[in-house]
This record gives sequence, C-alpha cells and structure tokens, in this order.
Amino acid sequence: MARLVVISNRVPLPSERGAKAGGLAVALADALRPGSLWFGWSGRRSTRGSGTTHIQRSDGITYATIDLTEADYRSFYVNFSNGALWPLLHFRLGLLDFKTEDYGGYRSVNRQFAAALLPLLRPDDMIWVHDYHMIPMAAELRALGVTNRIGFFLHTPFVPPSIFNALPRSGELLNSLCAYDVVGFHTHSYRAAFLDCVAENFGVHPDPDGRFNWRGHAVRAIVDPVGIDADAFSEQAITAARGSDARLLRDSLSKGGLAIGVDRLDYSKGLINRFEAIGRFFANYPQHRRQVSFLQIAARSREEQGSYQRLRRELDRIVGDTNGRYSEFDWTPLRYMTRAVKRDTLAGFFRLSRIAVVTPLRDGMNLVAKEFVAAQDPEDPGVLILSRFAGAAEEMTEALIVNPYDSDEIAEAMHIALAMELEERRERWQALHEKVRTSTARQFCSVFLNHLGVPDTQPAKPRLRAIS
Repeated sequence: MARLVVISNRVPLPSERGAKAGGLAVALADALRPGSLWFGWSGRRSTRGSGTTHIQRSDGITYATIDLTEADYRSFYVNFSNGALWPLLHFRLGLLDFKTEDYGGYRSVNRQFAAALLPLLRPDDMIWVHDYHMIPMAAELRALGVTNRIGFFLHTPFVPPSIFNALPRSGELLNSLCAYDVVGFHTHSYRAAFLDCVAENFGVHPDPDGRFNWRGHAVRAIVDPVGIDADAFSEQAITAARGSDARLLRDSLSKGGLAIGVDRLDYSKGLINRFEAIGRFFANYPQHRRQVSFLQIAARSREEQGSYQRLRRELDRIVGDTNGRYSEFDWTPLRYMTRAVKRDTLAGFFRLSRIAVVTPLRDGMNLVAKEFVAAQDPEDPGVLILSRFAGAAEEMTEALIVNPYDSDEIAEAMHIALAMELEERRERWQALHEKVRTSTARQFCSVFLNHLGVPDTQPAKPRLRAIS
C-alpha cells in the first residue's frame, strides 16, 4: 500500500500527548497506520525559522515539523489565515482584514513547508492536506515537480462566489485549490459553493459528480462528513459519568438539571446570541429557574486578535448581568469557564446533561453535536439543540433546529427540550444515534482515501461558458 502523508498547520506530537487531543488527531486516528508521515508546523517560533526539520517517531508513525519565525507566524497564521481566511469562510466580511504583505507571508510559508517536505517524500506517497492554512500546498509541491496524488480537505464552511470573490487574490487561491486531485467538504452546500466559484470564475462547469478539468488537470470535489467513534465515546461517557469530576458537578447542581455548551472562544460560535438566549430563557420561562443550570465551556484561542478580546469582554458582561439578575444564594443560572476540559471529562458531562445547545453562526461540522448524542443514556436521553448553519445540521435533522441569530427561538427550544416527553426524546435520540454510529471517523477517512487512491479513469470534459 502507498504511504499516507498528512499535512496540517499543527502536528499533534507524541511528546505532547498529555495535552488535550485535537479534533483532527481524533478524526485521522484510523487512517494513520505504522509507516505514515504527519508533517506541519511545530508550534514553535525561532530565529532560524524552517532551517531544520524536526523528526519524532512513535508507534511506527513519523512526525516531522518545522519552526516559523515570528514574522512568518504573524503574517501566515495570525493575520492572513485567521484574520482574513477564517472570517471569509465563516461569512463575516465585516471582520476580514486583508493586507498584501500578509498574503505574501501566507504563500511564503506554504512554499517553505513544501520545500521542507520534498526530501521526505516517496514517489508513491498519497498526500492528504488539511484545512485553510494550507490551500496553496499542492500548487507549491507541483512547482517542485511533485506528481503524487494530493488531496485537500476543508474543515470550515465554503462560501458562494458573491462572498469568496470579496477577498483580494481569491482567484489565485481558487486556482491553488484546483491543483489538488480531490477536494473534500463536509456538506453538499459547501461543495456546491466551491463548484459555483469554479464555474463563475473559470467558466468551467463540473459534472454532477463534482468532476472537472482545469488547465489539463482532473479535479474531483466530494462530500465527506467527518464523524466520531460513537461506541467508544459512549463507553467513555459511561465511565466518566461515574468519575470524580462528574460527581462533583452533579453534587453542585443539587436537585437541578444541567444544560451544556462546549465551544472554542470564537465569534463564529454564536456565543453572544446564546448567552442572550439564556437570559431570555430564564426571563420568559421562570418555571425553569432553580431547575436547571447552564454550563458553558469556551476554551480560549487566538487571543492576540482584537476581535477575540472584544468577544471575551462582551461575554463577561452578559454573564455578570444574567447571574446578577437571576441568581439565588444557592443557585447560579449560567456557569462560564474559558479553560479547556479533557475530552473524557466532557463525555461524562454530556451524559449528565438534559440538553446541549450547539448554536454556531457558521461551522464546518461541529463534532460536539455528535459527541453529545453518543454520550446519552438510551433510557433517558437528553435533547440536542442545533444551529441550522452548523454542518452537522445537514445530517442531524432530528435535533431541535434553530436560527442561531434568534435568541428568542433558542430560548423557546430550551423550554421545549426540557418539557419534552420521554417517548419523543427517545425517538429523536434513536434516529440521531443511528446516524452518528454510521457516519464515523473511520468512514470519513475511508471515503476520502478511496477517492484519492483511485484516479478517475474518465475525468470530466470541461464545459466552457459561452463568451458573447
């Protein structure tokens, strides 16, 4: 079998296994077999930058990383990846901050990555590149003469041409995406948006299977939703729910129930709207006061950027206002923490929760929704409230689907969830659980690698737009 080479912005090094496992590491666990190579940034900044490739090996897998200079880190990661691409791909043009020098740094770092990876590659390697930080990677590798099969998966949403084309140099990025053999998305709507960009910008109309030719290169866009190992997560939840952390949480609730939200501290997660909804919930449905507490875990991220600092200040204000208005001496309506919590501990917390509120304004998939479902007790399951703009909503239609911009609608959904009869909760959970057990992380890897490993024998012929 061909060796799998994974490329991502950050590499989960075996020396860092004490830290919380990232979502990508969990998703790719089944694909990374002995002999695989994972390449990316070390997370370190140094004066020498990418002058040296650092190698670690564990369980037969090789982890190769390079350092970045402070200037490269700023332009590539902070300013362009997260200051321009992230807001663009989450439909937030008002937060997009483009500077030509940052775009140049983004391309330069991808070029450095490609040059550092080149000596490690073998002729039959299959290369799988992940996420928006690495869009130009295939183009840079092709420029160095690499002819291997290269696939790309985008873990964020993709946007229609009317939004994508607002980004300066968007045509160059779209051209870079077309240097891949396979381009993967979580949902049909994301893939459709990408293909619409190809059609509008390049005049090439893909076939119904997402295949097209661009400048002599055959490209296929696929839909491949990421999942979890539901059975393993369920076992983890059962064990964790009996553990000390879950017991402390349960005891602190007294006789009340638990509602939960788990997100990164990010403006795309809809946290301001959600916190406002919690206040509306306790105002509009006073019968639930003292009967339920909401726990929001929002691990800090990207704290260098002003938009995140402003978000945190606003959330602190809303929490203080809500708790000041509704708290009792022995009951707090909204508990809020910005420290990361281990995944197994979260599994136990999910199992204790009567509802989960997953209401991002936009999200690529959102595995919290799937983890909550997997963690539930089949005899007495909780209810999932899910944003219509999360990628997971395309699959998880039995959740209570809400508009995350409507705080009153979220508040009403919380009331409906808490008042829902056991029979309906079981019916909704059973349908959701079947989907979560079917759409697994293993299937995600298998589908993508099957497409990447087998070139189309009859690539689609380009259908060019008529020019008047």
